[in-house]
Amino acid sequence: VQLQASGGGLVLAGGSLRLSCVASGRTFGSYDMGWFRQAPGRERRFVAAINWSGSSTDYADSVKGRFTISRDNAKNTVYLQMNSLKPDDTAVYYCAAGPPNWGARKYNIWGQGTQVTVSS
Repeated sequence: VQLQASGGGLVLAGGSLRLSCVASGRTFGSYDMGWFRQAPGRERRFVAAINWSGSSTDYADSVKGRFTISRDNAKNTVYLQMNSLKPDDTAVYYCAAGPPNWGARKYNIWGQGTQVTVSS
């Protein structure tokens, strides 16, 4: 499977963005999916994850209550709805796919990033 992320942009603090990650291939529904982000000069960090069926989700503490991950397997797409954005959310956001093992949370397929910039 290949992943294509989009939806980034420039937004004012307090605003919202929705990122999308479209997967090629027919096996999207069998993958756990995740979103990660990397700010300049910092390591890539976990943001959110969703299991293959959408029945389980997880979030980094820094985004809980503000971000929502979801997926539409019929459209081969995973979303990240980001509300109440803060300047600290500025980063390149990456989507990732991994085998359906919720406990392991390992991702071996990565998309290209999409830039999110939040101005104060």
